[in-house]
Parts: sequence; structure tokens; C-alpha cells
Amino acid sequence: MGTHVIKMPDIGEGIAQVELVEWFVKVGDVIAEDQVVADVMTDKATVEIPSPVSGKVLALGGKPGEVMAVGSELIRIEVEGSGNHVDVPQANPVEAHSAAEPQAPAPAKAPQPAALQAPEHHVEAAIVPRQPGDKPLASPAVRKRALDAGIELRYVHGSGPAGRILHEDLDAFMSKPHSAAGQAPSGYAKRTDSEQVQVIGLRRKIAQRMQDAKRRVAHFSYVEEIDVTAVEALRQQLNAKHGNTRGKLTLLPFLVRALVVALRDFPQINATYDDEAQVITRHGAVHVGIATQGDNGLMVPVLRHAEAASLWANASEISRLANAARSNKASREELSGSTITLTSLGALGGIVSTPVVNTPEVAIVGVNRIVERPVVIDGQIVVRKMMNLSSSFDHRVVDGMDAAQFIQAVRGLLEQPACLFLE
Repeated sequence: MGTHVIKMPDIGEGIAQVELVEWFVKVGDVIAEDQVVADVMTDKATVEIPSPVSGKVLALGGKPGEVMAVGSELIRIEVEGSGNHVDVPQANPVEAHSAAEPQAPAPAKAPQPAALQAPEHHVEAAIVPRQPGDKPLASPAVRKRALDAGIELRYVHGSGPAGRILHEDLDAFMSKPHSAAGQAPSGYAKRTDSEQVQVIGLRRKIAQRMQDAKRRVAHFSYVEEIDVTAVEALRQQLNAKHGNTRGKLTLLPFLVRALVVALRDFPQINATYDDEAQVITRHGAVHVGIATQGDNGLMVPVLRHAEAASLWANASEISRLANAARSNKASREELSGSTITLTSLGALGGIVSTPVVNTPEVAIVGVNRIVERPVVIDGQIVVRKMMNLSSSFDHRVVDGMDAAQFIQAVRGLLEQPACLFLE
């Protein structure tokens, strides 16, 4: 038996260190070749680290939230053969959560497969919750099912890898009576519990970017009301005619098209600002960042060259990017390079918002929800579908008049949607 050491890989782009976000294995686990052992995060994306070998986990090189240098020791695995590492009789810098590792030349004990398999699936009658801060591992589908059933996942025993909660675990939990500890507290019960959540991974990156943006950018916001009755009628008509063959359209591709057309007259808004070099770069290409909320936080995948694509092509790409972001499968390239950002909370969009500029961009367009309400047109009160655009700009680059005129141009295009396709 030998020891194989996996070191923090060079992820490229000149990155010298990364944050360890999550372990998917623990000391004593038997893992397979190509099994993902950890997630790490760069400034732009989360990256999965697979194991190139099969074997037994001997030691882990850090805790979630720690920043590790490229080339540092990530994990040790006991393998058949000689491995790629020879232990020397000195203190082991890698944190181990089990008994001390065998030192060369003493042979390591052979793994005992029967004792190292995932524990048998069972649920205790008295449910013991996880400790505060121990986030249950589960897929989005399992989380949604638990939410719909009113089950707190912290009370559910997970039988999957690294304690991941599976659908079978939910089935077992729901099929057995549980003690009061496993039930949701009464709405009137006095509570004294608290929970501390470590800010790591994507949440830490979001916090850092938002703090940096608010510190460096001279934000100002502009809100405009838009009558979207006509564009919504066009959207529904196109879906009825082409939805089965080309795919369904949401309002987003129409908004993207309106941005593309309006930006032709406002190049200073489709721009990025390097405030250290004091250089503004105005972009011909319109790369629209689509702010997307996932289980782990906010991500902004990029719809590239929106100016060169049709409504349906942009709609399809928006859907693909959103799914990739929500499943944490978006690549670094898909999460960088935007020139302007579009953000929407959908049906939860509220009346007004003040979105934060996604630096180094200089503008972000926020979409609020559509509501039907009475408006006066030609002296008559009629019911129209109305929506606000709540947008923010970097006042160091964009003047207030230009911002207002730009949003007014977007408004005109959406209220007269035939203009979206005039050249």
C-alpha cells in the first residue's frame, strides 16, 4: 500500500490561491477514481476537484472557508501500489481528523471494504438535529421536496456520500413517527435558539464584491414606469404561433433586445471602468450579465453577443446559462466578461429596487413585477399592464441626463415593440 497526495491544482488565469468551499469526503471514506472530493472557489467560479485515484481517505488539508495556495497539499489517499508520496518521520502539516498516519517504511493497514461502505440506511426514532452551522447536503430536488412537505432537513439522516440526504432518506423520515425534537416548533412557542453561519465560498465572494462596489462606485438610481401591454401581447402571440417549435419566450429576451437597440445611441453606458488606470472602455459587443439566484447565492452568467442573436436564440441561451448557474456548473468563461447587467426578481420584483452596479460595468437594469392597474389614456381610464424599471449607474461615468434618456429609449422600444426590429 502507498500514499497518493493530491495537491491544489493550478486552475489558470494566474490564480495563486483559492478558497476551499466544501468537502464531499471525510477521513476513512473509500473513494473511486474521478469522484469529486472537494469544491474550491476562485474569484470567478466554483471548481470541482476530482480524485485521479481510488483508495481510502487518510487526511484532509484544510477546512471549508480556508484560503489555500496552489500547490499546497489538499488530500491524502491510501492506494494500492507505491503511490506518489513517501512519508518521512516528521510532523504532518496536513490536518487529519482520525488517528495518526502510518510513517514509512511501516506498511499501512490494508483497507477493509466491508467496514468502510456507506452506513446502512436507517432512521432513529428520536431524531437528533445537526449542530448549528452544519448545513445538510442535499440536491435542489430533495430540498424542494422537503420544503413542500414542511420538513427541516437538519433533522433528516443522510445515507449518501458525505452524509448527503437522498430521496430515500426523506421517504424513511416521513414513514416513521418522530419525537418532538424532530418537529417544527409551534408558531407561538418561545424560542431561544440561534445559529451562526460562516460566510464562505460564493456567499463570501458576493459579500466582497458588493462591499467593493458600494465603496468604489458613485451609485445613483433611476426608476421609470413602462406600459408593457403591447409587448406582452406580442410575446403571447409569438408563443402561441411558434412556442412548440422554437421554444417559449419570456419577457427577458425582449428586454435584452431593447437594451441592444438603445445602447447604439448610448455607447457610454455599455462600458467598463478601470478606476485604477482611469480608463473607460466602450464596448461594441453587448455581453449581458443575467443576474441569477441559485441555492448558493447570486451568480451572473453572461449572454455573449446579444446584439447578434434573435429573440429565440437569446431566450435559449438565457435558459441554458441560468440552469448552469443554478446547478453550479457554469464555467469561468460563462461568468465573466459582461458589459451591462440585467437583473429581475420575477414575480417577486416589487415596485422599486436599487440594484448594485456589477463592477467594472457602469450600469445595471432592474426589472420589477408586472401589475395590471388603471391608467389614463386620451382622457379615458383603461386597464394596462405596467412595470417599473429600477436601474443604477456609476455617476463617475454616466451623467444623470444620459441615464434618464437611455431608460426612456428602452421604454419607447418596449411600448412600441415593432421598433425593436426596425433597422
